[in-house]
Amino acid sequence: MNERDLGRSGLKTPPLVLGGNVFGWTADQATSFAILDAFVAGGGRMIDTADAYSTWVPGHAGGESESIIGAWLAARGRRDDVLIATKVGMEVGGSKGLAPNRIAAALEASLRRLQTDYIDLYFAHIDDRDTPLEEALAAFDRLVRAGKVRAIGASNYEAPRLAQALDISARAGLAAYTVLQPAYNLMERAGFEGRLQALCRERGLGVVPYFGLASGFLTGKYRSEADLAGRARAGLVKKYLTPRGFKVLEALEIVARAQRATMTQVALAWVAAQPGVTAPIASATSVAQAEELLGAMRIALNAEQLALLDAASRPEAQ
Repeated sequence: MNERDLGRSGLKTPPLVLGGNVFGWTADQATSFAILDAFVAGGGRMIDTADAYSTWVPGHAGGESESIIGAWLAARGRRDDVLIATKVGMEVGGSKGLAPNRIAAALEASLRRLQTDYIDLYFAHIDDRDTPLEEALAAFDRLVRAGKVRAIGASNYEAPRLAQALDISARAGLAAYTVLQPAYNLMERAGFEGRLQALCRERGLGVVPYFGLASGFLTGKYRSEADLAGRARAGLVKKYLTPRGFKVLEALEIVARAQRATMTQVALAWVAAQPGVTAPIASATSVAQAEELLGAMRIALNAEQLALLDAASRPEAQ
C-alpha cells in the first residue's frame, strides 16, 4: 500500500487512519480486537486515539480506548509495525489543558494504558489559551528528547495560533508540530480550507482530518428525520438535511456507481485527495465496516469526479 509522509515528522502512513474513539464505547474489547486485526491485515498502519476517549459515556473515566489498544498490541505483538497517535488536553479525571506538569503526567498514564514505552505521534488535543505556547511546546520537547514521543501534532488549532506555535518552535529550537488534525469533510469545508490549509502546505505539515463522514451523513444512511429516529447521532446529522446536503449525497451516489464503490469510500477518498491532506481518520464498529473503510484507499478519483463533488459541496451551494 502506497504510504504518504506525515509532514516532516519522519513518519509515513497509508491514506487512511483508523479512529479509536469507538473502542470501549460502541465496540467492546473482542470486537475492537477483530477490527484492529482486520485493519492491519487490509494494509492499515496508523491508529488514532486519545486519553479522553470515552469520557462522554456514563461511568467511563477516560483511557478506555487506549487500554483496549494496549491490550491488543500486547496480545498481537504488533507495536513495531503500527503507528500509535494519542492526545492530551481534554478533561480527564477533573484535569485538563496543556500545562507542562499535566502533559508529563498524561503521557505516563497513556504509556501505561497502551503498554508501550513510546508514542509515535502525540497531539495537543485542543488549544489551551491559559498556558503559554512556549511552556506547552517546551514540555512536548522534553518528551521528544527523552525518546517517549517521536513527533508532536496539533488538533483543533486555528491558523493564527498554529502559525505562532510553529514560529516559537523554530525560534527556540523546540520540537514543532508536524501534523494537524482538523475536522474536515464534504459538508464541513470552511474550517480547514483557506488559511489553515495554506499554512499546512506552506510549512510542510501533514494533515489527518477527523469527521471525514460528517457523523455518518455521508454514508447515505440518513435521508430524512425519520431515518434519524432513535439514533445517537441524530442531533449531529440533522443539520445536514438541507438542499446542499442532498446535492452532496446525489454527487456521491453518481461517483460511487462509476467507481463501483460505496458512498462511504468515495467520501473518504475525496478527503484524501485534497491538497495538503495526508489521510482521513475513520472509525468502525464491526469488521465489515473496517473492510469497507479500507476500500477507500484503493480509489483514485478522476478530475471530473473531483469537480462534481467540489461543485455540490461548496459552502455556497445551498
